[in-house]
Amino acid sequence: MRFKREEAGLTLERLADGSFFGITYLSEIEHGHRRMPVELAQHVDRVLGTDGFFQRRCEDVRKARQGAHAAYFAGVTEAETRARAISEWSGTLIPGLLQTRTYAQAVVRSAHSLDTPEEVEAKIDGRLRRAGLFDDPKKPEYWVILHESLVDQSIVTPVEMAEQLDHIAALVQRGRVVTQILPWNGPTRALAELPLFFMDFDDEPPLLYTEGPYHGQTIDDPTLVMRYRKAYDRLRAAALPPEASLTRIERAAEEYRHGQHPS
Repeated sequence: MRFKREEAGLTLERLADGSFFGITYLSEIEHGHRRMPVELAQHVDRVLGTDGFFQRRCEDVRKARQGAHAAYFAGVTEAETRARAISEWSGTLIPGLLQTRTYAQAVVRSAHSLDTPEEVEAKIDGRLRRAGLFDDPKKPEYWVILHESLVDQSIVTPVEMAEQLDHIAALVQRGRVVTQILPWNGPTRALAELPLFFMDFDDEPPLLYTEGPYHGQTIDDPTLVMRYRKAYDRLRAAALPPEASLTRIERAAEEYRHGQHPS
């Protein structure tokens, strides 16, 4: 990109003009410290007249990194590594970033019952690798709201559910994630089946991702992202405080462990 920019006689400021990306962000791409998102590649191709070259290279990278992830989700796995903060709401399943192997296995086998054992394992491994985000002690900040039903209704055995809840509690106790439980009577009717996954960046506009079992959609329209963000904030306001939510998770884990949870 630097070669083509200088060949065109443009400064970084001129190249960034008309995009949502900052000069520092473009400079880091030119120095190899960041990967180029497809939205920026389209802008660069347009400004530099490179006939889709950078967009095609981004597609090559996406295919290489996709692995066992669905094509519609590959962009999310790339973007979340650049995110400064991630905010998530789930009313149907423990989110992928928090899943243990046994929980992920139950989800994958349920949604992809015709997959071979090798395909199932590849999907599980890909999901667990995403949790490598939490190896960094500070970034991204991760805030998740879980519906109370995810604690009370298990899709795995009681012992495995205790392990899943222990895993979430351990991340909370490390200060790596913030978790809130939305009670059964919380205002979820409009969003109960719609997971929300927000990503905020240092030098990019925010993104929202939502999905069903076999499709996903990334939304980058700032106005629409903000409307969903307000809905998320209302859910967060109605949820239990983080401290009470951790207590709720730990108590449920103990009940599952000793066969006492009325699941």
